[in-house]
Amino acid sequence: MRKITAIYTFILLMILFVGLVIINDVLFDSSRIDLTEQKVFTLSDGSHQIIDEIEEPVTLHFFFSEDATKGMTALRNYADRVKSLLREYEKAANGKIRLRIIDPEPFSEAEDKAARFGLTGATLGNNNDTVYFGLAGTNTLDDQITIGFFDPQKANFLEYDISKMLHQLSIGSSPKLALITDLPVQGGQNPVTGQNESSMVFYEQLSQLFDVHLISPEDTQLPEDTAVVMLAHPPQMSEALKYAIDQYAMAQGQVIAFVDPHYESDMLSLMGNQQANRSDMSLLKSWGVDIPPDTIVLDGTLGLEVQSASGGVVKHPGYMGLGSEQLHDDDVITANLDSVNIASAGEITLLPSSTLDMEVLMQTSDDGFVTETEYYLSHPDPQDLQQKLGPNGQVKIVAAHVTGTTISAFGQPPEGADRTQFKATTDKLNLLVISDADMLADRFWVQQNQFFGQTLYSPFANNGDFVVNAAENLAGSNALINVRSRGQFARPFSRVESLERKAQKQYREHEQKLRDELAQTESQLARLQNQQGQGTSLVLTDEQQRTIDAFVEKRVAIRKQLRDVQYELRSDIDKLGNWLKFVNIAAAPLVLVMTLYLLTLVLRRRAGSRFNRN
Repeated sequence: MRKITAIYTFILLMILFVGLVIINDVLFDSSRIDLTEQKVFTLSDGSHQIIDEIEEPVTLHFFFSEDATKGMTALRNYADRVKSLLREYEKAANGKIRLRIIDPEPFSEAEDKAARFGLTGATLGNNNDTVYFGLAGTNTLDDQITIGFFDPQKANFLEYDISKMLHQLSIGSSPKLALITDLPVQGGQNPVTGQNESSMVFYEQLSQLFDVHLISPEDTQLPEDTAVVMLAHPPQMSEALKYAIDQYAMAQGQVIAFVDPHYESDMLSLMGNQQANRSDMSLLKSWGVDIPPDTIVLDGTLGLEVQSASGGVVKHPGYMGLGSEQLHDDDVITANLDSVNIASAGEITLLPSSTLDMEVLMQTSDDGFVTETEYYLSHPDPQDLQQKLGPNGQVKIVAAHVTGTTISAFGQPPEGADRTQFKATTDKLNLLVISDADMLADRFWVQQNQFFGQTLYSPFANNGDFVVNAAENLAGSNALINVRSRGQFARPFSRVESLERKAQKQYREHEQKLRDELAQTESQLARLQNQQGQGTSLVLTDEQQRTIDAFVEKRVAIRKQLRDVQYELRSDIDKLGNWLKFVNIAAAPLVLVMTLYLLTLVLRRRAGSRFNRN
């Protein structure tokens, strides 16, 4: 009878297990619980907004080589994460996004399809297999956008890259951005070196989101249906172009101005030209915004480290690394940016007669000063510039959002202009002013690297994010900004890092002790050797031998202490790791086994009581 009861109990448990699995798959398949601190596995509000704006169906073709990546655990794990996120998009779109998961095996039609989309096959592994790991998106208008290869090092931007693709496919045509500049944004041959240079990264990023029209400062008009006008260190502009920009702003147009009292990232300035390379700031002053061209902002705290003339490392007070404390965290343009690097920037103020409002976006620390532009140019040594710093610094504004009421820079239309269309004032000026154009130069924020035929950008500051955020904000697209501002996907092991910092501190103390004793002993040996005079042979005295022996013993003892510190470091971390392994591997099964055991006891007692009653 007990044997029959045990069999019935086992059958009931199996039925219960299968039933729970079916209930979980059927009823809770769409349910998700994201336990990460910043909800990084949950689509952001910006992504949901982009999905809601999709009117025509979008098809996403996800290519991943399953067989060629066997044994590549890290890459396969990241592919699973990409696949999971794409399914979240598909579920949230309610049929407006169709996901196709494709394994492009060698010499198959799927591989030909990946090639037609322009995806990049990377040669990885010991067998030199071609691995595809990319995404192609299409819409009903046959527009096509691709992510050539998902770089695990850019995991923090995964959701942003996918949402940007959906945004581009949904809007059909990109907003038009008029970029007024004579900077070599498209690259080309350097007239000084004769070498071909790549296009500037900020320009490439803008081109992915906007229909960018390059406007020469000598041109006379703006393109029709312009969504945003961006000035990028324009030199002297033609009067006709200034009038076109002025009337565009008076008609509630959106203007971004990167202007500079001295742009030092062109070739002539880099070669030591001491003439100020100023932007044309006449329009801004006419509207009520003042950036004195004869002064440059310095900061004694935020200076970036550069190599001095003597070969050492020194902080350059004119090259500033603005951190989160200097970036306005309540504005969507600068919220969640970590750092922006600028150089030889000007100070932004409003003229006393101005009726505009100014919201600060970026500023210096309270250790900010200004110096004459001529002095800055004639004293390139950072140590000379540091002499201009004093004890009583002040916060200086270097980027601001200016809005409100102002008058036109033109009292009347120029000759030949349509007087009936002239606007003398506006109460809705929308202007972003940045008193530095060097921040657009690649050298201050990004490095370019080649990755399996692709050019990948490795930013070390958020200059590019600021530029794109500003353009998208003024063009009316806050959704992508909200996606870009998501938190980090990788959460640090704070306990492990604390243990490492503690041990490293002890290690550095012992290491310094060893160096000090080594220097002291070498000095003592040199003194003993000098006492022997000019003899050509070195005969060790008993005192010298005892000194050397003592040093050797001390060195052995301290090295042993260093090894002990490293061992203790690894020991504490290993103990923590073993405990986490136990919790993850053994604790959960033990809880399940105990639960099943208790359930078995309950069922046995009920079966026994029924048997006794019968």
